[in-house]
Amino acid sequence: MPPTLSDLRAFAVTRSLFRPATLKTAIEKLGFVQADPIRAPARAQDLILRQRVRDYRSGDLERRYAGLGVEEDVFVNYGFVSKAVHALMHPRQKLLLPAAPRSRAHKLVAFVRDRGEAHPRDVDAHFSHGTVTNYWGGSSNATTHLLEHLHYRGWLRVVRRERGIRVYSFRDSVTAPGDLPVRGRVDALVDVAVSLYAPVPALSLSYLIARLRYAVPQWRPLLMGALARARARLAREQIDGIDWYWPAGEEPRASAEPSNVRLLAPFDPVVWDRRRFELFWGWPYRFEAYTPLAKRKFGYYALPILWRDRVVGWANLQNADGAFQAAFGYVDAKVPRDRSFRRELQAELDRFEGFLEISGT
Repeated sequence: MPPTLSDLRAFAVTRSLFRPATLKTAIEKLGFVQADPIRAPARAQDLILRQRVRDYRSGDLERRYAGLGVEEDVFVNYGFVSKAVHALMHPRQKLLLPAAPRSRAHKLVAFVRDRGEAHPRDVDAHFSHGTVTNYWGGSSNATTHLLEHLHYRGWLRVVRRERGIRVYSFRDSVTAPGDLPVRGRVDALVDVAVSLYAPVPALSLSYLIARLRYAVPQWRPLLMGALARARARLAREQIDGIDWYWPAGEEPRASAEPSNVRLLAPFDPVVWDRRRFELFWGWPYRFEAYTPLAKRKFGYYALPILWRDRVVGWANLQNADGAFQAAFGYVDAKVPRDRSFRRELQAELDRFEGFLEISGT
């Protein structure tokens, strides 16, 4: 009997919210963890990992980054990738540093190489590159902008962070995965993306593969063919006129935990695909941190409330000087009647306070 939409919804929840593991294992299993600098009350990467890592505390990824064998990089968005995923995406360009660097970029790379590690402030003090117009139309430090560009191109890597600021080192090389041809590497990246967000509707599959143009700009012409191969390779089922895709060999019959409540990050793999979100749960969730206050419906940093395999509302949490506050909204404008919901919601709030390490809790 073919799966129903309810089957796919439960499958999506249970396969993504796997049994909590070690931090390294969780990142390797996910392949990619999206990052975001907003802390409301914690950064997106920490909110994502707290659901999948045993005894995770806010900031653990940054504190332990250097010893995890992971990389900061661009995948479908910016975030943290496993070594295996990172190797599939590089090299993005040929890396050859002249013996006598002439361009501004080459001089900056040589400076970082010779220092071993470089904070943007130290680079700026040496070069004083001025400012540039950033993606949002504002002004950004030109040194920071150039460091980010060189990091993206593969010349530099993020070795650690100091108070959230990236500290860079010179990257000697990236080890490509064996004899895997370029087409095979692109297909492998598609499989990572699909595994992370599966099951995905057809339009989302196209969108995911299009987003890989940021991961592999050097291979953009190959992505259209990768879409055709993915459609042939992946498991597929049509439900209500929509084709759904997920990794071949997986059976979409898993059921969600009976009464668990989870507060999910806006960029959690369960939530990230807004098209899928609305198909699964029947209402449109929006991330409104950049929406004018008067136009917000959900709040500055609304966390979807997952109960069992249903997203029933959203929460806005604040940690102001150790005072933990929570405000809720619900799809049908009232709290679910099931008494277990309130109990499980309080249990999730208690876990959240432990994650934030709020004193006195």
